Amino acid sequence: MLYWGRLVALYLLVNLGAWAQEDPILPDSVTKVSDHVYAVMGFPNVAIVVGNRATLVVDTGLGPRNGATVMRQVEKLAKGTNLYLTTTHYHAEHTAGEAAFPSRTVLIRPATQQADMDKRALPFVANFRKRGPLWDDLLKDVTFRPPDIVYDREITLDLGGITARLFWLGAAHTSGDELIFVEQDRTLIPGDIVQSKQVPFMPPGETSVKNWIAILDKVEAMKPQYIVPDHGTLGDASLIPKYRAFFVELQTRALELKRQGVPVEDAARTVTAEFKTKYPDWGNPNNFGNGVRRVYEESQ
Repeated sequence: MLYWGRLVALYLLVNLGAWAQEDPILPDSVTKVSDHVYAVMGFPNVAIVVGNRATLVVDTGLGPRNGATVMRQVEKLAKGTNLYLTTTHYHAEHTAGEAAFPSRTVLIRPATQQADMDKRALPFVANFRKRGPLWDDLLKDVTFRPPDIVYDREITLDLGGITARLFWLGAAHTSGDELIFVEQDRTLIPGDIVQSKQVPFMPPGETSVKNWIAILDKVEAMKPQYIVPDHGTLGDASLIPKYRAFFVELQTRALELKRQGVPVEDAARTVTAEFKTKYPDWGNPNNFGNGVRRVYEESQ
């Protein structure tokens, strides 16, 4: 456990420079995605699903200040007084704004994600605070409360005239990734599992490239019309096969190098150089190497 903890800490430090370029302040505005779904577009994109009786918020923003921004939009959009909050995974920009939500808010998480929260959330917040004075201020004194509802695999919320299916399909970006599908709108809120031209963070001890590909197959079969990724631009169903093709290519190339006996760090450097050329407009290119490391680990 100590070994993995050190690896994760190193991984976070390596990525501080890239993450620090993000604006951690959410805009006080929303974009309409579909008939019942809206998004506050920022770091991260926060989804708001509005029914006749209840509203579901997906993710919180970084710290209570951003959570309050989300709540202002919720108050403008909500048609009923019932309020649900869920989070796609334990990372600070997705969870650390929960204190701004009113006490009546029903907090829902999959059990595996809650285990991540219990073990990893506060250390992750501590690392985020190192990014600079603004980040430190946004996350000062952040704490987390227990969820009101914990589920194993799936739960469906009737929001009044619209339903939201919350589900967990195993480890991908993190152990506890949650996805949300708003069935009537054909709108998928996939967390970091589907993104547009973003090389995902793939930390040790959590990420599964193999299962990530399997999850992408499952959500593609759902035939969503709209996709609200946690980071990057909004999109449609075409994001899924594009992201899947990236992971398959990464996995195939890493396994090829491993079969050739190439040491993992040499393979990480080789693939990083190759993929920076193949994917020149993708964000976070230094994370190609982390993907190679995860493929090597999974093939042991």
